[in-house]
Amino acid sequence: RSLEEFQGQEEILGPGRLLRRAITADRVGNLILHGPPGVGKTTLARIIAASTRAHFSSLNAVLAGVKDLRSEVEAAQRRLEQHGLRSLLFIDEVHRFNSAQQDALLPWVENGTVTLIGATTRPGLITAPLLSRFGIVEHLEYYTPEELAQGVMRDARLLGVRITEEAALEIGRRSRGTMRVAKRLFRRVRDFAQVAGEEVITRERALEALAALGLDELGLEKRDREILEVLILRFGGGPVGLATLATALSEDPGTLEEVHEPYLIRQGLLKRTPRGRVATELAYRHLGYPPPVGPLLEP
Repeated sequence: RSLEEFQGQEEILGPGRLLRRAITADRVGNLILHGPPGVGKTTLARIIAASTRAHFSSLNAVLAGVKDLRSEVEAAQRRLEQHGLRSLLFIDEVHRFNSAQQDALLPWVENGTVTLIGATTRPGLITAPLLSRFGIVEHLEYYTPEELAQGVMRDARLLGVRITEEAALEIGRRSRGTMRVAKRLFRRVRDFAQVAGEEVITRERALEALAALGLDELGLEKRDREILEVLILRFGGGPVGLATLATALSEDPGTLEEVHEPYLIRQGLLKRTPRGRVATELAYRHLGYPPPVGPLLEP
């Protein structure tokens, strides 16, 4: 609910940082928050609205159009005229607006009727004219296991649940760098412990619960391991094109590229090369397969 409660993201919210100073001074203006899903873009936008005493509303660019934008701006104008209440409009996945829709935002961004916060995982798809209208553009990073463990401990306190630091850290290690995943896993582990009748969540119980959820020590889910196994067993570790790999897995190429691959790449298990996807030596060893003789293909 406040900056003091927000975990992590010290690079943009630490003492003396531009965004923190802007929020504290109530001079945020229009803002772009970009970064992977689940790292707190929506939560931060809500905190900014609360800190600046602005009415918060949100749209998702996948579902909304120019008509919805106009309706929100007109409502913001009425709130300002009738009640002196400022408005903050949060647009999730703002890059999903086409160029014409993004152009339609320009006059509303400029006239100051509503403060606009756009969230995106792909800032490169925001048009240059629109991007240039935002005074602050900030990148939210993945969280460290320690930061995720702190978030788990905080949730446990709020829910009146006792958990050891070691158990919280095990959850943090498997949370794919995102607080959203950490919170979800904590609740599943809590349920597991309560069914067992335990008052304190220990590391051993957390490990048992996480294994039951199909998560390994790197936080890989069943589908992640299937991707690597198909790449190794069916295609000799690669290289193989995205479309071919997706067909072999009966999966949508976009889901592979945007949901699964970023984490596999970040963990050093997968490489994208000009010729296609390649499983790394670490992927072979993690799944228990002997790596191929000789050096693996480098990108």
